[in-house]
Amino acid sequence: MNSPRLADRLRHYQDALEKETPPLVEGRLVRMVGLTLEAVGCNLPVGSYCFIESATGAPIEAEVVGFAGEHLYLMPMGQAEGLRPGARVTPNLKALCVPAGFSLLGRVLDGAGRPLDGLGPLRAEAEQSITGKALNPLERHPIDTPLDVGVIAINALMTVGRGQRMGLFAGSGVGKSVLLGMMTRFTEADIIVVGLVGERGREVKEFIEQILGPEGLARSVVVASPADDAPLMRLRAAQLTHSVAEYYRDQGRNVLLLMDSLTRYAMAQREIALAVGEPPATKGYPPSVFALLPRLVERTGNAAQGGGSITAFYTVLTEGDDQQDPIADAARAILDGHIVLSRRLAEEGHYPAIDIEASISRAMPQIVTSEHLRRVYQLKQIYAAYQENRDLINVGAYTRGSDQNVDLAINMMPRIRRFLQQSLDQSVDLKASVRELEVLLSEADQVDNRQIQFGA
Repeated sequence: MNSPRLADRLRHYQDALEKETPPLVEGRLVRMVGLTLEAVGCNLPVGSYCFIESATGAPIEAEVVGFAGEHLYLMPMGQAEGLRPGARVTPNLKALCVPAGFSLLGRVLDGAGRPLDGLGPLRAEAEQSITGKALNPLERHPIDTPLDVGVIAINALMTVGRGQRMGLFAGSGVGKSVLLGMMTRFTEADIIVVGLVGERGREVKEFIEQILGPEGLARSVVVASPADDAPLMRLRAAQLTHSVAEYYRDQGRNVLLLMDSLTRYAMAQREIALAVGEPPATKGYPPSVFALLPRLVERTGNAAQGGGSITAFYTVLTEGDDQQDPIADAARAILDGHIVLSRRLAEEGHYPAIDIEASISRAMPQIVTSEHLRRVYQLKQIYAAYQENRDLINVGAYTRGSDQNVDLAINMMPRIRRFLQQSLDQSVDLKASVRELEVLLSEADQVDNRQIQFGA
């Protein structure tokens, strides 16, 4: 192949495109339906930003989310008050970048990267693209190091690896925010990045002051976009959360990313997609939602050998505790494991309300010893034997001696419950968690006077 001739042809083709592409010009607003604005006269590409003049004099920022012929579909970043027919639309030629740097630690930002904490303007020493950059999967360092999260049930039974992406599946009011706060305070990480996307505004202040606390906030960056924000702002808050975490990973730091919630991110994209006319596919969710989820999640994980890492926990809301919700089902397929919170356990006062039967860490077999893994299987077998016969046991219909495994489970359940419960201010490190699991199941061997083998 003749490289100089190929380069000449490519240059000629690029020059032709530049001549055929009209320059960016101002346009006019011609229509507003719901959340969608329509403009004519400008040729901005999808994903670019512009300013729309308002009657109040303050420009409103908007993003190009689609087009039909010469009509551009715009979505405002905030409230669309003061817009009028014929309002001038001015292209924003500056590439969208967000603040980054170690000076952001201890700060609370909105979805646009503006401070919410009243501590003055940001003095970020760097800027980061909000869209991030794709990592070559073959260059990523494999998940081979356990991560201590300070929660005994997770450390012992679903051990998390550094660079892993986990989902926290829960309905409303079962303690997911409290569990996130525990992991924020107790996890071994250099920096913590928290994204509160689409949640109640009241929860933002409570999470920062009561759950995160001053010590947790000092090594954290919080990005908050409550439920009353425009859907595009909520979408941008999730992207900003990942951009900030990517910056620290690129600096060689081990980052813990907590995002509450992945479901609200999907709902924001659903609002935008439906507003511009995309047809719904599964329970009202258009196809673009399921395309954006892996694109966001894949921004986390390990960097190349010797680099930093982003260990991510995403909360996933299960409406009506339905684990087959389309977003929950899609999240399970793209994450490296899931922790399911049980409403029944929460109602019984069992906290954290982790359902150890339904929860799993896919990276666990590669990061723990075979003896640890055998003990996990042993405990799950005992726990499952009790749950299968729970109703019979509670009504007194089960007869002792009918099944040795069930007899063992009845004797061990009080000890297992105490093992799995943990107070909010108590931290149990990884070594202590594994040691307590070994002690617990040594008691099981003594109670049963025999060794329970996995698969027996």
